[in-house]
Amino acid sequence: MAVPKILVIPGSLRAKSYNVRLAALASKELTLADADVTRISLVDYPLPIYDADTAEKSGPPHNAFKLKQLMSAHQGVFIASPEYNASLTPLVKNTIDWISAVRERGDPPLAAYQNRVFALGGASPGRSGATHSLLALRQVLAVGCGALVLAEQVTVPNAEHAFDDMDELTDARAANQLKVVVRKLVDTARLMA
Repeated sequence: MAVPKILVIPGSLRAKSYNVRLAALASKELTLADADVTRISLVDYPLPIYDADTAEKSGPPHNAFKLKQLMSAHQGVFIASPEYNASLTPLVKNTIDWISAVRERGDPPLAAYQNRVFALGGASPGRSGATHSLLALRQVLAVGCGALVLAEQVTVPNAEHAFDDMDELTDARAANQLKVVVRKLVDTARLMA
């Protein structure tokens, strides 16, 4: 069987972000599930605020092309999304918008979001575990970009107490959710390979 390539994107730039920790744990679980994992940090791909006029006049910035090519080289994508005011972060939305503006070699619109599967996770200090962020992100990806987004997701509430000293999840429910999401992502990405 083909080894699926999975891209892991933490939706935060903060060094001690709960979602950076969740992305690292997802990467570990994906590797254990026999996936070829690439984890990135969006700090390495700075982008200006999306502006359609700028995209039309000058074209998307170089980092948008790099992110689109990275996404296109993987059969699956896991996004660990923080929650700001019951929605996704400007960083995550801006990244999605710029990638959607990239067209290469006669690509159809939204090419980077087609023919791959997306899985979502989120950690939040609140009781919802970033559920609102994941709902908004799901809408942007599935409705706005036409992407295949798994129904399964992992939510980590009370994130300040959710990780032990080894960055493992202490909540059995969240740990099990992560394993289910990872397995479904790998299985679906393998079918798309």
